[in-house]
Amino acid sequence: MSGSGAMLIDSHCHLDYYTPAEFPGVLDRAAAAGVGQMVTIGTTIAQSQTLPALIEGRDNLWCTVGVHPHHAAEAPIPTPEELAALTQHRRVIGIGESGLDYFYDKAPRDVQAENFRVHIRGARLAGVPLCIHARDADDDIATILREERERGGDFDFLLHCFSSGRGLAEAAVALGGYFSFSGILTFPKSNEVREIARDIPLDRLLVETDAPYLAPMPFRGKRNEPAWVAHTAKVLASVHGMEPEAMAELTTTNFRRLFRKAA
Repeated sequence: MSGSGAMLIDSHCHLDYYTPAEFPGVLDRAAAAGVGQMVTIGTTIAQSQTLPALIEGRDNLWCTVGVHPHHAAEAPIPTPEELAALTQHRRVIGIGESGLDYFYDKAPRDVQAENFRVHIRGARLAGVPLCIHARDADDDIATILREERERGGDFDFLLHCFSSGRGLAEAAVALGGYFSFSGILTFPKSNEVREIARDIPLDRLLVETDAPYLAPMPFRGKRNEPAWVAHTAKVLASVHGMEPEAMAELTTTNFRRLFRKAA
């Protein structure tokens, strides 16, 4: 737990990756750890459309809709209007995750870029934030963000599971972006990520698990779950010289400012 009773929000997880038998226990352990709300993330259009039903009746759960760059070439890229229409459901509070992944390169890079730009435009149209996946593509992510801002106007975005370089961090800060830190922040060799996190403005910070992936220390290598976001928040608090309770309150406030439908 955060050690304080202050509520934490897991801003990015994949609750549909747990079996129906596992799901109640995952939620119960999160509640016991002080994790009051969670956002489960869309990765394909078909999968995204199942998420509202998964969380129906649970007022502390939210979801997004989108196409992960890994899946960008598997089906026709949706239009911005189609994405925006999917956010009309009251439990859908964002678009994504979308972005660029040049580490795995599971879709051609031009297709990933087209998919990413469409998601930016859909988020702008819907007036909800975009959750961005960025891996080994810092320069192109920054370029597309700038170009889309110049061509179409402002949009809100969150760089999820931030583990990119300082250049992308500085570009995103200048564009008004938010940053969510995962268990990677707690890893012994993540000094550079912690140094960048230290320099991010306090009003742009969120925390997440990306569960069931990237379990934080001391659970690294195990199957992650939302309850463990408290460990990441504790490290983020230490990086900023804050108490865990203060960081929990801060990241929850930032979440509500960014994800206005969840406020």
